[in-house]
Amino acid sequence: MAAPEEPTPGAEQRRRLRELPSVDRLAVSVARAELAERRRELLDGQESEADLLERARARLRPSLRHVLNATGVVVHTNLGRAPLAAAARQAVARVARGYSNLELDLEGGGRGSRHAHVEGLLRELTGAEAALAVNNCAAAVLLAAAALAGEGRDLVVSRGQLVEIGGGFRIPEVVAQAGARLVEVGTTNRTRASDYGRAVGTDTGAILRVHPSNFRTVGFVEHVEIEELCALPVPVIDDVGSGFLAEDIELLAEEPPVRRSVRAGAALVCFSADKLLGGPQAGVIVGRRDAVAAAARHPLARALRIDKLSLAALEATLAIYRDPELARREIPVLAMLTVGPAELGERAAELARAIGGEVLDGTARVGGGALPLLELRGPVVAVNGGGRGAEALARALRGADPPVIGRIQDGRLLLDPRTLADEEIPQAAAAIRAALA
Repeated sequence: MAAPEEPTPGAEQRRRLRELPSVDRLAVSVARAELAERRRELLDGQESEADLLERARARLRPSLRHVLNATGVVVHTNLGRAPLAAAARQAVARVARGYSNLELDLEGGGRGSRHAHVEGLLRELTGAEAALAVNNCAAAVLLAAAALAGEGRDLVVSRGQLVEIGGGFRIPEVVAQAGARLVEVGTTNRTRASDYGRAVGTDTGAILRVHPSNFRTVGFVEHVEIEELCALPVPVIDDVGSGFLAEDIELLAEEPPVRRSVRAGAALVCFSADKLLGGPQAGVIVGRRDAVAAAARHPLARALRIDKLSLAALEATLAIYRDPELARREIPVLAMLTVGPAELGERAAELARAIGGEVLDGTARVGGGALPLLELRGPVVAVNGGGRGAEALARALRGADPPVIGRIQDGRLLLDPRTLADEEIPQAAAAIRAALA
């Protein structure tokens, strides 16, 4: 039988084929780099053997890669936090294709604002008078504090909210970097409205309320609700953390809703876009028009501004929230958190059959510093290490293409189907079979 003829490439395909680097050029470049590195190692006295061929293969692979998250941690900071919805991925590709109207007013022809691409959506979804986006939530809090309480003015914070979030983000240090003077009120476990009232004076720039995202204080505790704070005669900055807009999801009811803080009258509300919002890394500021304008005018705003690709993904993600039911289906974080037990059971059974694993009861987590006490019950698939142990199997799976990341518990590798998309189950199974073989 004659071999099928290859399709005739079009003009664009022929151009791209011509631009591919030759095998010789790639091989020579990588070989030179590996040999040079090995020479340095030998001159430094390294005596261990090295697999130069495997190192060359590794050098050809990109450093930042797609991985399969089987940990059961939905918003996994080490794995890039929230996976993007299909519409957001498409928006990034569209904007990355060439030039864009990032800061061009297409109607008038003059210079525009990059914040205009998301401000209308944010106002619509939160009820705020104005909005802007920066590169992450830490930047949003820093900018808000600098804009309203910088230049040595007082920023009043409860002692129970002088927290450290992951990565060494400490509220007292943020206040200092913003140029404000920290005024602590209350105690670690109890702060009342009267404590804030006594601290407010002519030098007060704002009150800062911080949601303790990654921990909870229980027992003999007292805190002031946002409505009470906003009744005081100074602006309030509310760092609500995770960007909770899906208020119809009962599972997430303990997270502070953005809309509640806006309705209460907070001058600025700060939140992340890449946690429960399910978008790209970004920090969002919404609130009163005068306060948002002050933040936008501050010199820090330019240093902390959001890039065009994140902005494209954020706009597309926010647009999905116009339809709450669509958001539950299309935004991966919300879909993972609300997936039903029957669907989880089917995924677990499919994976277990494919790899010879055992289905057990397990617990997943929200992650990303949100709802630290919430346990998401569901099935997990346990895999023995094939005689090598769980650590060796986990190491082998991290070297797969794509890498598969699980969690080790009681000497076994556990794979949680909650954080694997349907189309990722066969990919994970193939990688596990290869590692076991």
